[in-house]
Amino acid sequence: MLTITTVQSETDIIGILTLQQANLRKNVPAHIQVGQGFVTVEHNPQVLSRMNQAAPSVIAKDGDTVVGYALTMLPEFGADVPELLPLFALINSLTYQGRPIHDYPWYVMGQVCVAEGYRGQQVFDRMFQHHHELYSPRFQLLITDISANNTRSLRAHKRVGFEPIHEFHDPTIGETWVIILWDWKEKIFAP
Repeated sequence: MLTITTVQSETDIIGILTLQQANLRKNVPAHIQVGQGFVTVEHNPQVLSRMNQAAPSVIAKDGDTVVGYALTMLPEFGADVPELLPLFALINSLTYQGRPIHDYPWYVMGQVCVAEGYRGQQVFDRMFQHHHELYSPRFQLLITDISANNTRSLRAHKRVGFEPIHEFHDPTIGETWVIILWDWKEKIFAP
């Protein structure tokens, strides 16, 4: 039975990290990345535990197995994941609807992943609906960035309500990234 819930234990953290490893770009063949997507950041278990103590991430479980996750990353954790420091700095320099983003209550979708075999079953949409239910009273904007090459992820995020606000090229890895946000005051959950 598939359930959408939040991280409750270290076992859930281990489940997230196991699913993450299986879907890291370096572990997924290029031809599968095109159709199925990939994740890019490898999280430290201690940092992930602290992130979940501050604001639990949403997970999908089939029995006791984590088959999907949508990580909640509050801005104060940006310095704990070195690969994301430039993203947090960039977010803080952007404006949205004529105001600096840092003036809004916001957080970052630290990463989202659905296990093979569970894709196309609305697990992604249900996890984002749970994020909305949990965090929309506290935050207005949910922000993330996605590789422009990860077209499956871009389409899925657009489907639930995200919109692009900025693109940038990372010359160190030769990749274009799209910063997207979901404004919970403007758009209700709309899968």
